[in-house]
Amino acid sequence: MITIIGITLKGIFRDRVFQGIIALSVLFLFIPSAASLSMRQVTELSITLSLSLISFILLLLSVFLGATSLWRDMERRYTFSVLSLPIGRSSYLLGRFMGLTLFLILTSTFLGVLACVMIKVSSSIYPSDRPIVWSLLVLTLLFTTLKYILLVGVALLLSTVSTSFFLPIFGTICAFLASGVTQQVYEFVYSPSAEKLVSPLIKMLVTALYYFLPNLSGFDLKVNAIYGIPANFTGLGVTVAYFVAYTAILLGGAAILFNRREMK
Repeated sequence: MITIIGITLKGIFRDRVFQGIIALSVLFLFIPSAASLSMRQVTELSITLSLSLISFILLLLSVFLGATSLWRDMERRYTFSVLSLPIGRSSYLLGRFMGLTLFLILTSTFLGVLACVMIKVSSSIYPSDRPIVWSLLVLTLLFTTLKYILLVGVALLLSTVSTSFFLPIFGTICAFLASGVTQQVYEFVYSPSAEKLVSPLIKMLVTALYYFLPNLSGFDLKVNAIYGIPANFTGLGVTVAYFVAYTAILLGGAAILFNRREMK
């Protein structure tokens, strides 16, 4: 498995993905100037822009790397040569996932350090009355990374049943978009105001989708980092447990489907 992890990382660097990330990271240099457009909340805006840019880059990586990793291996016939070695399909799949996870962690760390530098520059030029809580910023980056690691699991699961990269890419994007509204829809459906408007069948359907689709809203701690709001550690513990359980289910399902897939 360690060999597969190393091969995955080497393949990503060979495709110059990290060079593209470095090119995109130039945008961080404009954050102090962009944040200065807000005369009263320069620091808050710089944190918002930094976290949003990191989230956007990690979203691109998780969708495209997670959705195309298995597909490219099978298209290049690389999977056949690897699976001819004494290694199981489950180990191969898990190695791919771990390699992508390590790359996301590396990218998040690099971008997080750069973001902290830009935020510090913004706060020094335009001092804010509200101090920056760096621990909350680091915690936000950590949970943002966990969110997109889970999304990689979704992409790999879809890759095991698809013969092209269209379903994994668009399916992962749809899952990501749906994950941002499932909590709100679920709460509305079961609210007193919707009791007479929503039929029991719709409630059952919404409940099924609520538990089936990933719920990524709990990983979003941007408001805490921006305004220095203390985090609810009980809720964070539940989010971590959800991440472990849901990711394990995704990888377990992907391993079962990949083991049953016919290699042609």
